[in-house]
Amino acid sequence: MNKNKAVDFLQLIVAGKIDEAYEKYVSTDLRHHNPYFPGDAESLKQAMKENDGRSPSKTLTVKLSIEEGDNVMVYSHIKQKPEDLGAAVVHIFRFSNGKIVEMWDVGQPVPEESPNENGMF
Repeated sequence: MNKNKAVDFLQLIVAGKIDEAYEKYVSTDLRHHNPYFPGDAESLKQAMKENDGRSPSKTLTVKLSIEEGDNVMVYSHIKQKPEDLGAAVVHIFRFSNGKIVEMWDVGQPVPEESPNENGMF
């Protein structure tokens, strides 16, 4: 089930096990759509390692995951530091032959105050 692979991939990344996450789940042909980095697998991997160095105690709490065909969506609450409000982040993965071949991510910071009584999660 690719949904479990996507969640495990994210949990390994947050735990600082980036090389392991890539070895287990990422195709050498990975394309990603993060606008802040070149679109190849190695550039994203390096950025993840740099983030881990800056934020080694980050957390990820999965709120929802959905699988449809070769696509998986994971909605999470990510905090760079435990005391941060964090952000709501959606990762979208496309799998081929059990490996991630394409990836998107979008995020929204959790505001300090909101008129919405339902909250972001």
